[in-house]
Amino acid sequence: MSPSDNHEVAAGSAVDTVAQFEDTRTGLVGRVQHTLHQTPSLVPLIVLVFSVVLFGLLLGSRFFSPFALTLILQQVQIVGVLAAAQTLIILTAGIDLSVGAIAVLCTVVMGKASFSYGIPPAISVAIGLAVGTALGAISGWLVSRMKLPPFIVTLGMWQIVLAANYLYSANETIRSQDIESDAAFLQFLGTKLQFGGATFTLGVVLMILLFVGLAYALRSTAWGRHVYAVGDDPEAAELSGVDVHKTYMSVYMAAGFICGLAGWVMIGRFGSISPSATTGVIGNIQAITAVVIGGISLFGGRGSIAGALFGALIVGVFELGLRMAGADPQWTFMLIGVLIIAAVAVDQWIRKVSA
Repeated sequence: MSPSDNHEVAAGSAVDTVAQFEDTRTGLVGRVQHTLHQTPSLVPLIVLVFSVVLFGLLLGSRFFSPFALTLILQQVQIVGVLAAAQTLIILTAGIDLSVGAIAVLCTVVMGKASFSYGIPPAISVAIGLAVGTALGAISGWLVSRMKLPPFIVTLGMWQIVLAANYLYSANETIRSQDIESDAAFLQFLGTKLQFGGATFTLGVVLMILLFVGLAYALRSTAWGRHVYAVGDDPEAAELSGVDVHKTYMSVYMAAGFICGLAGWVMIGRFGSISPSATTGVIGNIQAITAVVIGGISLFGGRGSIAGALFGALIVGVFELGLRMAGADPQWTFMLIGVLIIAAVAVDQWIRKVSA
């Protein structure tokens, strides 16, 4: 028998079935786990709806009133914008401890530019946004080129920015009345909009538009896919042709710019400009809390920007609901702490799907 005959016999006796892999999504638990892996923001959305319904049942129309529900949005607008910046960093498997301090410094820069240097308020806002972007670029360069851990870089940046903030401002506060009379544009995002019994500010509108824009960018653009790829495995992303350095720089600069927006929102929310605003100290923790509760993995490469908004709203619902119920404020911190641990535990459980 010739070699060609042997090949024909072997080909004729070959099995036509295609290789199959066992589906590990067996049972209800497996399907739930896979669904949550595919839609990370589903868990915080469920928690948000549950918390709203719970406080609605307990407090009735007081909580379900348009004023109360829109008050939640007004209370979380600063944290929400900072959470958007924090989300970008965490998606690349980093963390930014300086977002709150950068936001406060940007408010001081905007105020000093208008009142000390006589610069028109609109240009002062642009200068503040540029300062935030530049600080983000410095952090991004140290992380990308110097290969320093993001935690250490942003911890140092937090201290540097806090000190620079006090030194530059001489710890002077710019009063709300002075801003309103001489540089009203700085308070532009505090402009209120009335819809029936609901009250919104332009800061809330900016926060929502920011999340919509980032959701589109992360989901539907090459840049967004690069962000997730770098967060999941930067070495594999680089081998796939992704410019890892450029991605890191763009993410940190975008986060810095968003911190500048948060500073502008702060002026609209509080009216005044104070270098000692608590956002500079606790803003980073509040933003990280919103992101973690929102189901964004601290290990990078997984999560939805919508989850960060849901996380911020969850905190706002608990704070307002417990306050209206007359509960001790410490219960709020306790419940938020439980939510943080539970969110990380759920994330670890969901990650087993991709393991």
